[in-house]
Formats: sequence, structure tokens, C-alpha cells
Amino acid sequence: MNQDEKKNEKEIEEKQDEKLEEYGQVTLEENGKKKIHLLSIIGEVEGHENAPSNSKTTKYDHVLPMLAQLEDDDKIKGMLVLLNTSGGDVDAGLAIAEMIASLSIPTVSLVLGGSHSIGVPLAVSTDYSFIVPTGTIMVHPVRMTGMVIGASQTYEYFEMIQDRIIGFISKHASIAYDQVKKLMLNTEMLTRDLGTVLVGEEAVKQGLINQVGGIKEAFGKLHQMMDEREKNAPGGC
Repeated sequence: MNQDEKKNEKEIEEKQDEKLEEYGQVTLEENGKKKIHLLSIIGEVEGHENAPSNSKTTKYDHVLPMLAQLEDDDKIKGMLVLLNTSGGDVDAGLAIAEMIASLSIPTVSLVLGGSHSIGVPLAVSTDYSFIVPTGTIMVHPVRMTGMVIGASQTYEYFEMIQDRIIGFISKHASIAYDQVKKLMLNTEMLTRDLGTVLVGEEAVKQGLINQVGGIKEAFGKLHQMMDEREKNAPGGC
């Protein structure tokens, strides 16, 4: 390898490191042929307002352009989404989930620590989903911060937001609308709140997540889906 090639390789590595540190995203390459994009959704999903500076956040205004770029990049053959989020902004989370669901490349998600609140639509937005045995899914009603006007229109608005979330989950997971709503409004589990916490296999049994597994299983499934897509493409063998 000559000096120019070493310099170019170093610049690529530095850009990858910067991208991972700034956005929680990186592109993995397999023998120079298949490229997989890795997206991590960590901490709070940040919307139009900035979260406190000491909070771990996933900024939707960073993620959305990157997802659009992926769709336009023929070299990217699949995407793996790693989730460990407490939730966050509803509109921002649903925007990311809708973008992921509309990608033409195969996508797989892996819930690690947890995927709570608006993290649930994000977990089910991919073509296939995994959760580690100790991972958690928390389904609960929409929470609002700040002053809330005690009018019937306010509660109707809350219902509309929850309907959007429940509708997305039931469309992209193997669980009925009414069952998602039942989990969301459960009064028996959380002593000071409504909702349901599902751990590992429980999330699979409820139909929210496809399979219990870790990074090995997630990559294995993604490669399988990428191979099938390549085989079924025009001119594939």
C-alpha cells in the first residue's frame, strides 16, 4: 500500500469514527461487497426542543437525512437498528419509525437494554425484530409535560396521539390494535402509572417482537434477508 492509499484509508477511518461519535451511526462493509448501515437509537429521542446537555439523545434531525441518504445509496444493502431508549418526542419518534418502515432495503432491529414508550414503534418498524433475554419493552399512555388545559379537546388530542402510536404498532407487529391498547392502559403492573413492561420472551409471546436473540442472530437474519433480496432481484442467481 502506497502513501496516498494509506492517507485515504486513514481519512475514511477518521470520518467513520466522527460519524459514530456524533450520530451513533456507521457503515459496516463485508469484504468490499455488502455494506450494512448501523443505526443506534440511544437515550432520549429528541424532537424540536433540545434535551438537557447531560442527557444521551438521538436527534431526529440527524437521523432523517441519513435515512434518506441510505435509500438513495445503491451500495447500502441492509440496516441494523440497535435500541436502548427511554422514549422521547412522539412526533420525532414516529417520523423516524415511518422512515425506517418505508426503506426498500432489508432492516432488522435489536432491543438491548430497553425500548420504552415511543421506542416501541421504533423497535417494530423494521422488517424483523430481536430482543435480548433481559431486554425490556414498556408500553404506556402518552405523557405530556408542562401545563395541560383541562378541556375535552385536550383529552381528544391525547386519544388521537395514542391512536397513531397504537395503529403503527399493530400494523408493523403481530399484535392486534385492541391488545396493544390493553397493554397500554393496564393498571395492574405499575403502581403509580398505567402500562405494561415486557421482558425478553414476554415481548415475543405478545407479538410485539419477532424473536429473542442477540447481535449474532440479528446479523445472521439480516444477511439472510439481504441474500434473498439479491437472489430475487432481476438478473439474480
